[in-house]
Amino acid sequence: GLSHNKFLAKIASDFDKPHGFAVIGAAETDRFLHDKPVSLIWGVGQSTRQALNAAGIHTFADLLRWDQRDLFARFGGMGDRLWHLARGQDRRRVSANAAVKSISNETTFSEDTADPDLLDGHLWRLSEKVADRAKAKAVAGRVVALKLKRADHTLLTRRHSLRDATQMADTLYRAVRAVMDQVPRGAAYRLIGVGLSDLVPEAGADRSGDLLDPQAARRAAAERATDRIRSKFGADAIIKGRGLR
Repeated sequence: GLSHNKFLAKIASDFDKPHGFAVIGAAETDRFLHDKPVSLIWGVGQSTRQALNAAGIHTFADLLRWDQRDLFARFGGMGDRLWHLARGQDRRRVSANAAVKSISNETTFSEDTADPDLLDGHLWRLSEKVADRAKAKAVAGRVVALKLKRADHTLLTRRHSLRDATQMADTLYRAVRAVMDQVPRGAAYRLIGVGLSDLVPEAGADRSGDLLDPQAARRAAAERATDRIRSKFGADAIIKGRGLR
């Protein structure tokens, strides 16, 4: 048998140990999962969650009431997977020391939007979240990515390689903003995401500066100062104006 359960370990880390894994024993599974939302299941995005909600399935307790055959009949292969995961059954192995290959964050809008200010505000907030995670993991990335989903659900992904690895929100935002500027204007989007990949240890990242942008070093120093203030007083201690859009 497997010594760890990846599904339960991930949920436990999200709820109980935000900086590491926790292993939930078989005897604790039902109690632990009972009132948790089904949105915690990997692969359950907005559309799947809406389909589950329409069937009256909001929590793991709701999911447990369904027969395996009925779930399969209604949701196909996903239904069979849901039946097993609702019982904490997941055959994937988990390693607490597995290397992180990329960091990303995305948001889905309730309505398609082409508002440039709204999209720009989300670019900054997503860049900041990705940068915060990179700093927390002591890594930096050499490749930034922009992810967009159109109203017809087609995905548009663009990547850009940086000269030097970064973990700074300002650098990430400016790079992904430049990528966004190359996308045809006026299109409406349902989802927007920002990613950082080709990760390396943070040592040596964000050191060379930018000769074409003499203010880059000043902004980096300001961001580090902001990080220290947020670490002491909370994430909402300082909010940039563009983040309010």
